[in-house]
Amino acid sequence: MIINSFVPSEEIFNTGFDGMKVVNKHNEGELFSNVLKESLDKINEKQIVADKSTESFVKGEDIDISEVMLAGAEASVSLQFAVQVRNKLVEAYQEISRMQL
Repeated sequence: MIINSFVPSEEIFNTGFDGMKVVNKHNEGELFSNVLKESLDKINEKQIVADKSTESFVKGEDIDISEVMLAGAEASVSLQFAVQVRNKLVEAYQEISRMQL
């Protein structure tokens, strides 16, 4: 019979949830609108990078086709994710508006 020799350090038990408190304090003042705006800015940046890499490839500059395809795929997936998040937010709003008080 093989016995697992993993022994957790005492540090895990001593700190408890202190690490989570730091995370909560860090995110305490952050507004949902700011988080949403930052996320949309990142998505927009990916779209711009994809457009620039495609334009560079079309012009014949020294850029690999795999980089162009990867940038386009990242931009596409991030946009699809944003659309799905928006759909879920609208769905949640509609559910809340249907609730009777």
